[in-house]
Amino acid sequence: MKQIRLLDALAAYEQIAENMSLSLFGVALLASLLAAFLAAGLYRFFYESRGTGSQVARAFPLLALAITTLFVCIQVSIPLSLGLLGSLSIIRFRTPIKEPEEVGFIMLVIASSVAAATYNFPFLALLYVFATASLFAVRRLRAVGFLKRDGLIVVTVPAGGTFSATELSALLQGHVRRHAVQSVGVQDGKVSVQVTFSGLKTEAVRLQEEIARAFAAETIHVFLDRPGGMR
Repeated sequence: MKQIRLLDALAAYEQIAENMSLSLFGVALLASLLAAFLAAGLYRFFYESRGTGSQVARAFPLLALAITTLFVCIQVSIPLSLGLLGSLSIIRFRTPIKEPEEVGFIMLVIASSVAAATYNFPFLALLYVFATASLFAVRRLRAVGFLKRDGLIVVTVPAGGTFSATELSALLQGHVRRHAVQSVGVQDGKVSVQVTFSGLKTEAVRLQEEIARAFAAETIHVFLDRPGGMR
């Protein structure tokens, strides 16, 4: 039974190689390129206004073309596919991913490129329908207060002082609608407090000044998830 399956797989490979043409390959490249531009547009529309990130969307077109070509080549040659598996296993990417959504968009580009390389164009179209719908759904949920977080406040003060996370929490109640103390740590004679918040009522600069006035803080950082949170 295993030998029959192996022969069927080999026959399928031979059929793909025989049916492969430059025109079909060009259609696959065009489909993956259009999908990459759409992914880049979605990334810019939903996340480019954020203050962080590496603007990874600039690499989407080249990633799509390279991945599509790679998977097309794998399909038409078993020895080549085995060799690629061995060579790609030693590749290490050292560039850090700064934002979690960048991982999602990179996976979206990879999935769309594989769909184009295997000529599953209906799957490709359906993938982007659901991806776009999910992005709008997440935005809507944030708009109604669910999954919403406007930013992060990190305050560092000398250990042994009069600083209190409870007093910081009470101060924040007049400047933000909701907040939560995520962590309090002590290291090298310093206390570091991290607080997430949503619904910023005042300017970020004013909030920093209020915290500095109330506590002898060494550093005060207010990180906003999107520039729209700063007034």
